[in-house]
Amino acid sequence: MYISTSILSVEEANSTKIFYNLEEAKTDYFHIDVMDGKFVENDTNNKMLNYCNIIKQISNLPLDIHLMVNDVKQFVEEYIKFEPDIITFHYESCSSDEEVMKLINFVKENNVKVGLSIKPNTPVEKIYKFLPYIYLVLVMTVEPGKGGQSLIPSTLETAKKLREHIDSEKLDTYIEADGGINLDTINDIKNAGIDIAVSGNGIIKSEDYKETIKKLKI
Repeated sequence: MYISTSILSVEEANSTKIFYNLEEAKTDYFHIDVMDGKFVENDTNNKMLNYCNIIKQISNLPLDIHLMVNDVKQFVEEYIKFEPDIITFHYESCSSDEEVMKLINFVKENNVKVGLSIKPNTPVEKIYKFLPYIYLVLVMTVEPGKGGQSLIPSTLETAKKLREHIDSEKLDTYIEADGGINLDTINDIKNAGIDIAVSGNGIIKSEDYKETIKKLKI
């Protein structure tokens, strides 16, 4: 189990220290939640650009960028300069399957791994055709756009169905889950066959990052 720590709830005044502490605590990725105020209600773009700048100055840990935006291409262009490991965009941001494939290829052309995300109510079968071309699927286990929500149990069934399909087709696609993941829910996440767990408040609000991340990984 890999852990991608969402830094959405990190306060700017303490951000540099927290990022340093998260690296010391052995998080595997920094999860960057980019919101445009259109695809979702909140707008976090300026904050996330600032945080990416800080992280690139102090850390070599990979950036796991999650675009919750309408104009995917614009934001890919904006974040590519940070040399992220993964850029994930939403299936629901696209008006056609052709657009999904164009964006997958665009991200790859910039030497970045591609993730495709689905909201809790999107049937997972809709993205099966894209699995051979992407690095991971991000299953949203809450409605995208706000931190601190509770995990929606039905999304675990989505993840299990996806795991079965990936395994039966012998694909190398990873599964990431994001939303309401903490020490109380991590076993359910593992049992659903998730490879990468995104945790924000579950880590950031804990007293000991290192101990929390260690327990999440076990």
